[in-house]
Amino acid sequence: MNYWLIKSEPNTYSWDDLVKLGKDHWDGVRNYQARNNLKAMKPGDLALFYHSVNEKCVVGIAECVSEHYPDPTIDDDRWVVVDFVPKQKLKSAISLEQIKATPSLEEMVLVKNSRLSVQPVKREEFDTIIAMSES
Repeated sequence: MNYWLIKSEPNTYSWDDLVKLGKDHWDGVRNYQARNNLKAMKPGDLALFYHSVNEKCVVGIAECVSEHYPDPTIDDDRWVVVDFVPKQKLKSAISLEQIKATPSLEEMVLVKNSRLSVQPVKREEFDTIIAMSES
């Protein structure tokens, strides 16, 4: 299993939107590195759901439930989507500020390349964020 972080502006598409739908594809990715990360996802992989822009915090865990397939929102073979289902809402949201203040997370892609919308997360980083949300 691999771990990821997926980012969305909450006023465009929030954790609550995914929960309401129950399952949805992750579309709109137009960055090659982020696209390659989508292509690397497999069913069963877990992703931290991050609200970007104003909130800047991890709010939930989503599970990838499909292999990648062509993005149905655009007629261009370069772009792909995967399907996610909501797995669990975090007990407390973990802010970017908290992540940056945690020494074991200082090498996290979110800290080093905060603009990347789909990014890998190390198992230890994932576990640390979950533990932080439960304390």
